[in-house]
Amino acid sequence: MTEVQRSISPKTGEWRDLNRYYWPWALIAPMLPAISVGLVYGLQWWAPDVSQAAWWSGPIFLYVIVPIADRLVVPFDENPPEDLVESLEADFWYRGCVYAYIPMQFFGVIFSSYLLTADNLTWLGLEDGLPLVSKIGLALTVGLVGGIGINTAHELGHKRVDYERWLSRIVLSQTFYGHFYVEHNRGHHVRVATPEDPASSRLGETLWRFYPRSIVGGFRSGWMLEKERLAREGTRTISWSNQNLTAWLMSAALWAALCAIFGLDLLPFLVLQAVYGISLLESVNYLEHYGLLRRTKENGRYERCTPEHSWNSDYAVSDIFLYHLQRHSDHHANPTRRYQVLRSMPESPQLPAGYAPLILVAYFPPLWRALMDRRVVAHYDGDVTRASIQPGKREKYLRAFPPAGA
Repeated sequence: MTEVQRSISPKTGEWRDLNRYYWPWALIAPMLPAISVGLVYGLQWWAPDVSQAAWWSGPIFLYVIVPIADRLVVPFDENPPEDLVESLEADFWYRGCVYAYIPMQFFGVIFSSYLLTADNLTWLGLEDGLPLVSKIGLALTVGLVGGIGINTAHELGHKRVDYERWLSRIVLSQTFYGHFYVEHNRGHHVRVATPEDPASSRLGETLWRFYPRSIVGGFRSGWMLEKERLAREGTRTISWSNQNLTAWLMSAALWAALCAIFGLDLLPFLVLQAVYGISLLESVNYLEHYGLLRRTKENGRYERCTPEHSWNSDYAVSDIFLYHLQRHSDHHANPTRRYQVLRSMPESPQLPAGYAPLILVAYFPPLWRALMDRRVVAHYDGDVTRASIQPGKREKYLRAFPPAGA
């Protein structure tokens, strides 16, 4: 039985969203700090030697559990009927699943701040607080919450509703990455899959070279975009109207409040969780457009962004935790569409796995190149010159993938 057939109710004959009651599973992510506490408490009774590993539940979840689940669950590539899109977008259930992430995210941050700085956790069997290795694991777990939170902010920041845009910047305060709201919406979506876009990775570019280019380039782009907008409106760059500054002030206020309550010893762990969360966001950026390039037209402008300029993935579990971000082509075509109505595009190039396992592969450039380079070239029918190639590596790729007739 195909996915389409399964989506037709045998009782009513109407289409039904098979993912509808899976979206709350995405809320496992902000619960991970609390889940870690439960695991530590339980493991102390029958496996005390391994109980402290539970503080690393975030990395374990990302690099082990989700990739295994991706392979066990059937990929889901069905699209909602167009005549139901309006009613699906109006259904508050889907928005509620996104909104619920926010209070759970900040509860996890506050609770983890207490755990990271407490010097007496006798209720957990720890008289001297957490050892350093456990603190690092918990900070990375909180960073995973913040990293997925950036994607939650991404979903909210594209909407036309003002309070959702404010919620987007509030969510970004954990990772001090508020300029993402400006740069992504007004920078990346305009320049995607072009050499001018710092968030579009190139064929032959390693993740480790991409990180500084995207992070620094995104910061510069976000600042210049806002500076230009304010200049057009006749407003000073340094003002309350600057959306970057207001977002960064939210972060500063959050971090200052946490340090005031729990002490300055918390600050290194706030930095660590933010760095890890940002790295996860940028890792996803690296996957989404690797090697893809929009052609330049005769008038010097780039061709319109099409489904061919984004990598898609229909692996269901990774996609649930990212609110259909892996249906990336439709997102670029229709950025204001809510996640529940994004479509899988058969004409888009397809990744060989979900985002979660591919992030791990991308950490090892030889493995990544072995997995992806031939897919990029195949997407361009063997013509590597049509790909976006890392400067300095063009000749290398022309030798490795010589054009037909060369």
